[in-house]
Amino acid sequence: MKTKLWNRLSFRLIVSISVILVFILAVYTYISINNLDEYLTRHSFINAYNISEVIKKSTRYSMLLNRREDVHQIIKTIGTEEGVRGVRIYNKQGTIIFSTDTTELFHKVDLTAEACIVCHNSSIPLNTLTNQNKMRIFTTPGDQRVLGLINPIYNETDCSSADCHAHSPKIQFLGVLDVMVSLNQLDSIKTETAKTTIINSALITIIIAFACGVFVLLLVNIPIRKLTKGIDEVGKGNLNYKISIASRNELGLMAVRFNEMSAKLDSAYNEIKDWSENLNKKVHEKSEELKNIYSQVIQIEKLASLGKLSATVAHELNNPLEGILTYSKLIARKLKESSDNGSNSKLIDYLELISDESSRCGKIVKDLLLFSSKGDNEFIKTNIIDVVNKSINLIDHHLEMHKINLIKEYQFDSTRSPDGDLNIYCNPQKIQQALM
Repeated sequence: MKTKLWNRLSFRLIVSISVILVFILAVYTYISINNLDEYLTRHSFINAYNISEVIKKSTRYSMLLNRREDVHQIIKTIGTEEGVRGVRIYNKQGTIIFSTDTTELFHKVDLTAEACIVCHNSSIPLNTLTNQNKMRIFTTPGDQRVLGLINPIYNETDCSSADCHAHSPKIQFLGVLDVMVSLNQLDSIKTETAKTTIINSALITIIIAFACGVFVLLLVNIPIRKLTKGIDEVGKGNLNYKISIASRNELGLMAVRFNEMSAKLDSAYNEIKDWSENLNKKVHEKSEELKNIYSQVIQIEKLASLGKLSATVAHELNNPLEGILTYSKLIARKLKESSDNGSNSKLIDYLELISDESSRCGKIVKDLLLFSSKGDNEFIKTNIIDVVNKSINLIDHHLEMHKINLIKEYQFDSTRSPDGDLNIYCNPQKIQQALM
C-alpha cells in the first residue's frame, strides 16, 4: 500500500523544518532591514547635520559682514554636492531668505505645518528639541524620499554686536537652517540588502531543507520503510522475515523487538500448524485407544459374566461328579472284596482311573469356583513324577490306538532323591491340566 506524499512523516518533517526556517529567516530579514534602515537613517541624519554645520560655519563670516551674495553662493555651491537636494535659511517669521532654489526666495511657509510646528510650539522650547523632532522624511513628486534637517541659528555675541544688522541680545534664535538630503542611495542600499538577504535566506532554507531531507531520508525514512516492509511481510504471512537495521537508535531497537516478535509468532504458528496437521492422526490414535479400552471393558464384562457362569456351572457339576466319584470307589472296593481278584485287576485300575479323573474334574470345578471368587492358588508338596504318570495313563489308550510307544526317561539326582521321588511345591491339578 503506497502512502500519499503528504502523509509521509519524512515529507511533513522537511516541510515543517522549511516553514520554521522561512519564518525565522523572514523575522531575521525584517529585523535586519529595520536595523539597517535605522542605521542608514541615522547616518544620513549625521551627514545632513554635518553639512548644516559646515554651512553655518562657512557662512558665518559673510553673515556678520552682511554679504548676502557670498552667503547665497556658498549655499548654492554646497547644494550642488552629491546627495544634497536643497538648502534653505528661514528667519523667525518663516520667510525663506536664502535657498538653493532661487524661485522660493522670500516665500513664507506655513508655520503650522508639520515641519514647522515643532519649532513654533510655545510649549516646547526650541533648544530642547530632540534629533527625531529636528528630522523629517518626506516624498517628492517623483516618489523619491528626502530627509530634511533643521538646525537652529543661535544669536551669538558676534551677531548681536555687529554694526551691520545688530540684533537684540534678548533674542535667542535668529532663524533656522534647513538642509535636505536625498535618501535614494539609502533606499537603494536597503532594497539591495533586502534582496540579497531574501535570496541568501532562500538559499539557506533550500540548503538546510536539502540537508535535513538527506538526514531524514537516511536516518528516518529508510528505516521506516524497512519497518513498514517488515510489517507488510508479516501481514502476508511471512513470519520468518527479519528487518536489517544496524543503528542503535530508537528505530534500531524497534527493529530488534520486531524481529523477536516475528520469531515468536513464527514459532507459535509452526506449533499450531503441526498441531493442526497431527490433529487427525492424534484423534485416530485416541479413537483406537478408546476402541481398545472399550474392547477390554467388554472382555472384562465377558470374563465377569463367565466367572458368574463358571460359578453356576461349577456348582451344578459338583453334584454329578461327586456321584461318579462315590460310585466308582464303591465298585472298585466291591471288586477288590470279590474272590476273583486277579481277573478284576484291570477293571479295578479303570475304576481307580475313573475315580481319579472324577476327582480331577472336581478340582477343575473347584478352580473355576476359585477363579470366579478371585481366590489364591493352593500350592502343596507333590511328586511331579506321579503327576506325569497320571497324565500318561489318561492318554495311554489314545497312544495304543495310534500305535505310539511312549518312553519315559526321568533324569534326577539319585543322591538327593534316593527313593526315586521328585518333589516340588506346585498345584498338581493345574500341572496335570497343562500336561494334558
